[in-house]
Amino acid sequence: MIKNLVQRIKLFPSSGKKFYSFLKSLFGFRPNDIHIYELSLIHRSASKVDSQGNPVNNERLEYLGDAIIGAVVAEFLYNRFPGQDEGFLTQMRSKLVNRVFLTELTHRIKLDQFMLTNNANNSSANSHIYGDALESLVGALYLDRGYDKAKEFIIKKLLADHVDLKKVECTNTNYKSQLIEWCQKNKKEISFETHENIHEDNKTPSFISIIKIDDKIIGHGKGKSKKEAHQHASAKAIQTIEEKNEETSVSNVINNK
Repeated sequence: MIKNLVQRIKLFPSSGKKFYSFLKSLFGFRPNDIHIYELSLIHRSASKVDSQGNPVNNERLEYLGDAIIGAVVAEFLYNRFPGQDEGFLTQMRSKLVNRVFLTELTHRIKLDQFMLTNNANNSSANSHIYGDALESLVGALYLDRGYDKAKEFIIKKLLADHVDLKKVECTNTNYKSQLIEWCQKNKKEISFETHENIHEDNKTPSFISIIKIDDKIIGHGKGKSKKEAHQHASAKAIQTIEEKNEETSVSNVINNK
């Protein structure tokens, strides 16, 4: 059914052998149904419409892939760190499955080159649409080849090839806490203004957060939750601060006793 739908609305008229070869090289095995992988790379902004008027994009696959990545990473960390407690494992999992890190992985494996989107800001390395696409791809892989193949890809092709666990363990990815601590050390007032953004389909609300420091807007970000929007906005604010003070990073200021 998915195959026929994708063929009918001609999602990727020019993909052909290049995309198939990319997937074969990425996975280490041949994909069965290329069409579901094509569907996994269609962002909501570039949605097609089926014969019933329903949008055709990667959001459902993203939902599925998110759950699979979470489960695989949780099991992987449980086995990799037998002596660590629940708090450590939860923090590590959060670092590995957050949108910023998944976006970075998407660029590393060059999956971003095949994204289909009409988002004007899709050139940003921090745009969540790329992290979403990686989740969608995993969802497609699960439907096409099953859980074991999806697990093999996540562990052997993503974690083993692109993740330094020791570096991740030492990395603080809570950008909001870093920013708040920086403001405290520099005696600056910080505020977060967050509101819900309702899309036309009324099914996929998101949140937009604006950060002000001393009443000046210094960062903004979007997310599927208020927490995620705060983190994206905080990361942007930290980037802005460091661009104005090139010789000093926020983390160095925080850690300077």
